Amino acid sequence: MEIERTTFGTITIDGKTYEHDVIIRLSGEVARRKKKLSKKYYGTSHVLSKDEAKFVYEDGCEQLILGSGQMDNVHLSPEAETYFAKKGAVRNVVGIGVAQAPRI
Repeated sequence: MEIERTTFGTITIDGKTYEHDVIIRLSGEVARRKKKLSKKYYGTSHVLSKDEAKFVYEDGCEQLILGSGQMDNVHLSPEAETYFAKKGAVRNVVGIGVAQAPRI
């Protein structure tokens, strides 16, 4: 799986362009991000809430790669950080900017 390109409001993964935020599941499924789970607490989707962390997390996850957006604004809330830390299986939460988009 390859993240080929991002622009403001889009991300292209394996030749398909999505015009919304996405989550790439462990299975390789690309799903829509549920930003409302964070917006209801913070008024913005730039802070990932504990509720959204619960939606994002999957058993077997060893690393979370969080795309920080075109303006490098997205980050974890303290509650989300604690949630991931308590899961233990998530050893690393890596925030990445646009220039660092990985090949998965």
